[in-house]
Amino acid sequence: MATERLVTGKAIEAEEQVNWSLRPTHLGEYVGQRDLVTKLQIAIEAARGRKEPMEHTLLHGPPGLGKTTLAHVIGAEMGTRVSMTSGPALSRSTDLVSALTRLENADVLFIDEIHRLPPAVEEFLYPAMEDFRIDVPVDSGIHARTVQIALKPFTLIGATTRKGLVSAPMRSRFGIEDNLQFYAEHELVTILARSARLLNMQPLDAQSLIAIASRSRGTPRIANRLLRRVRDFGDVRAGGKVNDKIVREAMTLEGVDDQGLDRLDRQYLGVLAKTYECRAVGLETIAATMNEDSGTLQDVVEPYLLRLGMLSCTPRGREITRSGCEHIGVTYTSRAGLFES
Repeated sequence: MATERLVTGKAIEAEEQVNWSLRPTHLGEYVGQRDLVTKLQIAIEAARGRKEPMEHTLLHGPPGLGKTTLAHVIGAEMGTRVSMTSGPALSRSTDLVSALTRLENADVLFIDEIHRLPPAVEEFLYPAMEDFRIDVPVDSGIHARTVQIALKPFTLIGATTRKGLVSAPMRSRFGIEDNLQFYAEHELVTILARSARLLNMQPLDAQSLIAIASRSRGTPRIANRLLRRVRDFGDVRAGGKVNDKIVREAMTLEGVDDQGLDRLDRQYLGVLAKTYECRAVGLETIAATMNEDSGTLQDVVEPYLLRLGMLSCTPRGREITRSGCEHIGVTYTSRAGLFES
């Protein structure tokens, strides 16, 4: 069962148009990821000086941290176009022919979820990335032959949330590879202040910005989503006014607490603490108890709880920690026993 959550880093289709209006367009506007931005500035300046495309780049990290935004920023800095596609959309090697042959010199081809490329498409990309050519089959069977098409030098930018699933031959063909880190609270405050201006909101005081940033799980996409919910609440309930009190009321209505946990997160902790009395328990057992998909829990609930230290994953199963119990107001007891999944 899929659960749509306000605090997920994944993009929600209906919000994409608003997201584009809030994204930075140049490296000078980009907040956070200081080391990566410095590397990109050097690579872009060097490529422009040589009048060459920038090296192929692989960006990896959790959703919502700015991989797609960086691809468009690189295109803007290089003064070239960006063509977008995704791994799941490319089922056959010939699906890329049109996109590759339309690229001009130093253009950017951005492939999201690149870890989901089929092996045949990956192999088709290798000569395109290395020699800027592709071999297109024009027949099949014993009369099969290929036509070689030369491409203009371009930059491939791949984005993935699962770096380990990108094959070694594919990874080796990227000249630049970096991991996007979660954002610090002060960086999110800067992002939120800029977004509030772009959304034509009244200037927010520092306390309001911090209250939103602290609930954003270190992710700009979540921060902007929460900001829009606060704006809606303020417009309807407070005549457009937004302050710390309004933020807290809006977040309470959305079910997001001061640590950024929502109802699903707290339900997960509650099952471990109350139903299973702080004992170790298997993921499938938790999923059955909550009537949720185990993959949803593993991919969208557990990572943040692990990062906060409210959950531990042991060989015996999942266990709630003392801080997790304290957060939901349950007395912590010693961990013992095992519930098989």
